Amino acid sequence: MSATAGQAADGVRSLADRFGIEPGMVVMEMGYDDDVDSDLRDALTDRCGDLVDEDTDEVVDAVLVWYRDGDGDLFELLVDALGPLADNGVVWLLTPKAGREGHVEPSEIAESAPTAGLQQTSTINAGRDWSGARLVLRRGAKSKK
Repeated sequence: MSATAGQAADGVRSLADRFGIEPGMVVMEMGYDDDVDSDLRDALTDRCGDLVDEDTDEVVDAVLVWYRDGDGDLFELLVDALGPLADNGVVWLLTPKAGREGHVEPSEIAESAPTAGLQQTSTINAGRDWSGARLVLRRGAKSKK
């Protein structure tokens, strides 16, 4: 069996693969609450180890942001996520899927991300109730902070 077939057979591993998380990466988590997808969190921690919280002093490779409608200003949250992010890092904005409590309209993400210096490169199915938007720094955005 190939590695790809093995990963496809093991849904937990494929979640971490979809997020591009590799062993040794430092991943920060923001917006944790009791409604987060525990299977996704388990897959990521199995791959990279414990997730660090937003008080970390480390430079991080990825930021996992759980965000629901009503969680505050999305722009401010994204700016906070950029602080410890490595220049080539990625922000994964996780929002409840359409029809779920706390759903965030795509237009809110489309407005907030560029204002914060980020651009959306893709979206993924991040679990039963969550969608993920992959956000990366626009060229030169971090150096202007």
